[in-house]
Formats: sequence, C-alpha cells, structure tokens
Amino acid sequence: MPVDDSRLKDAWPNRDTVLTVSTLVAFVPAALAVVLAPGPDTMVVLARGLGGGRRAGLAAACGTATGVLLHTLAAVAGLSVLLQTSAVAYRVLTYVGAAYLVYLGVQTIRDDEEFDVSAAAVAGDGSPRRAFRQALAVNVSNPKVAVFVLAFLPQFVPAGTAAPGEMLTLGVVYAALGLLYLGLLAAFASQARRVVARSERLPRVLRAISGSVLVGFAALLVLDGRHA
Repeated sequence: MPVDDSRLKDAWPNRDTVLTVSTLVAFVPAALAVVLAPGPDTMVVLARGLGGGRRAGLAAACGTATGVLLHTLAAVAGLSVLLQTSAVAYRVLTYVGAAYLVYLGVQTIRDDEEFDVSAAAVAGDGSPRRAFRQALAVNVSNPKVAVFVLAFLPQFVPAGTAAPGEMLTLGVVYAALGLLYLGLLAAFASQARRVVARSERLPRVLRAISGSVLVGFAALLVLDGRHA
C-alpha cells in the first residue's frame, strides 16, 4: 500500500527545524570559547559564590543563564535589532548597565559584610534570590550581550530552516553551556570560602578587588559604547 507523504509532513511539520549534529559540532566549541571569556557575569558569580556560598553562586549562575534566554527571545522578537540600529537606544542601555555595575562595585567595597566568611557565616549561605536578581540585572542591562546574541546565533542557522526556532534552540544550548561553566565556578568559589575564612585581611582585599573590577567593567562598557 503506498504511503501518503503529505500525512507524514503534517504529522511532523517541523522536522527541518531540528538542529543537525554538524550544526551543534560547529556551534558548541565556538559558544564555549565565548562562555569561558571573563566578563561582568563571571565576576558577579565569583563574588556571590565567595560571599554567599554555593547556593548564592549557583543562583547567580541561573540569573545569568536566564538573562541569556531573555536576550535570545528579544533577538527572535526583533528587539535586539533596535539596539543594533539605534545609537540612542544602545547608549541608553549602555549607561544603565554601567551605572548598575558601578553601584554593585561601590556596594561591594563599602559593605563590611561582603565576603564575611567567618566560621558562623561559612556554615550558612547568602541570599540566593538577591544573587539571582543581581546577576540577571547585570546580564540583561548589558547591550553588548544583546547585540552579540543577534550577531552570533544566526551564523549557525542553516539556510532553508525556520530561523526563530533554530535561534531559540541555539540560545538554550548557549545558556546551558554558560550555566554549566558558571555553576562549576560558583562551586569552586564556595569551597574557597574556607580558605578566606582563615584570614582577617583577605575579605577586605577581595572586596576591593571585586568592587574595582566591577567598576572597571562599567568603564569598559561605556568606552565600547562610545565606539559602537
């Protein structure tokens, strides 16, 4: 009995939108190279892992991954095109993101309880919700991430496929890779707390370094925004 191909097409209309193995083989190494590059997201996860423990660090990693997914949705919806084509919109988001990084940096330096890893503190964890919100805000308010997602993901979308579906899938893979790496980083930072607890001076040094690095990333964000 002959097979009705039209029924098969109707039963699986999106089979051409499924990522091929060759696409993933090309995408994963490129995405990992980007994920491993240090940036504000990395610093926030490290700071939360050191200051708040494993749960806070993992929550920050989840916040960053959620931000990547939101940027992917914005790219699919066309919102990221606005940032790529409108200098005003790009600069506004740049200054908002830089201001938030400066705020986090100054708060880190001034807060005496930041990186408080005394014996009592090591036994507990910081606020995971606060860590998640901070990491999410840092990622979402960074226009470079939005423009990067818009420019990077489409390069791995095969011709003749449904671009939105492919981009969403690639965005999920990219977010998952970032979550895996940042999760490992958070676990490492939480273990390092016990080393920090042995020194009274080290927490102050870490506050100064972390805060200064965040402020430095803010400055770089503004400088890059001016040249964009």
